[in-house]
Amino acid sequence: MMTDVSPERADRLDAEDALAGFRERFVPITDPGVVAYLDGNSLGRPLRATAERLRELVEHEWGGRLIRAWEERWLALPGQLGDELGRVALGAAPGQTIVADSTSVCLYKTLRAAVALRPGRDEIVTDTANFPTDRFLVESVAAELGLTVRWIETGDVHPGDVAAVTGPRTAAVVLSHVDYRTAAITDLAAVTRVVHERGGLVVWDLCHSVGSLPVELDAAGADFAVGCTYKFLNAGPGAPAFLYVNARHHAEFGQPVTGWMGAADTFGMAEKYVPAPGIRRALSGTPPVLGMVGVQEGVALLAEAGIDRVRAKAVALGRWVLALADAWLVPLGFTVASPRDDDRRGGHVTLRHPDAERLSRVLIEHGVLIDFRRPDGIRIGLSPLTTGFAEVRRAMDRIRELAG
Repeated sequence: MMTDVSPERADRLDAEDALAGFRERFVPITDPGVVAYLDGNSLGRPLRATAERLRELVEHEWGGRLIRAWEERWLALPGQLGDELGRVALGAAPGQTIVADSTSVCLYKTLRAAVALRPGRDEIVTDTANFPTDRFLVESVAAELGLTVRWIETGDVHPGDVAAVTGPRTAAVVLSHVDYRTAAITDLAAVTRVVHERGGLVVWDLCHSVGSLPVELDAAGADFAVGCTYKFLNAGPGAPAFLYVNARHHAEFGQPVTGWMGAADTFGMAEKYVPAPGIRRALSGTPPVLGMVGVQEGVALLAEAGIDRVRAKAVALGRWVLALADAWLVPLGFTVASPRDDDRRGGHVTLRHPDAERLSRVLIEHGVLIDFRRPDGIRIGLSPLTTGFAEVRRAMDRIRELAG
């Protein structure tokens, strides 16, 4: 761990940063009171290109081509964006990823599909520290179908934890790849193997990993995955999420929200629903074209930057936060909740403090935009394409000042 936390060290790290130039691609922060934006893992900053692309869409595609733009461009967007996202960030071959609804709706669809693929099994597994939407939907689907929920009593899930609660009754397991509170990374490939050995299927929540670290869904033999696009992909508030269905499940994959966009003949206005072949059957309603513009630009920028370079900077930023925390904040009563091992830590660092809720409000009032997570976590979000080392140092210095 580095011990030099001087301003000169921060400046050197910024000067050596291969991704530093990408910060100019984002809309500037105009509020002079903002010291640092360290909440991009909740809402990424807007791209200049997104604003330009939206203007082009409104004036030319929508304004000029009118309804003709559906067939000329828009109807193909969910699959096209899904394929590109799969290539750039998910390790997914074409035809398995599609941009669709909100994360919650995508999770409901994939969980229901997973359970249906394992008839006769009556248990769903998740962990007690999973994101609320995941836990709520697991309980909702279980109640809807008369199933039992088995709980893993930890937020730092290891393959052994999964092995201990899964068996011949396990239909599906729902887990987050990166813990939303601590940033602990779950071994996606190893857990998937454990569940498959027991005959179950896995639905992975990638919200805090997509765009921050490489994901290899195909190589891991993953079954299903979902994730949002407004965090590390910077697609904008409420931008549509994505879902992944491994090709081996396509023939039997059935989702419960059977809208017209997922039908075999979208404009046939058929009397009965017949699912489209492949991943397109995962669609339901009309694609949210305006929101997809942000996804398109965010994925394009990530492709240009390269997920491996993004991950390398996320690791470096995490080390920098840990060094500053050890030097300045641990003596003030803070503790580090995130893994110190680079291979086990995602794109944020969480610091615990007994007075974290009040302190978080004070920090935000003084321009350090972080996130509070109950009961005592202050989450330092590290978005590699927008976050600088000197910016992080200024923020940590302000935390030291306000907590001292």
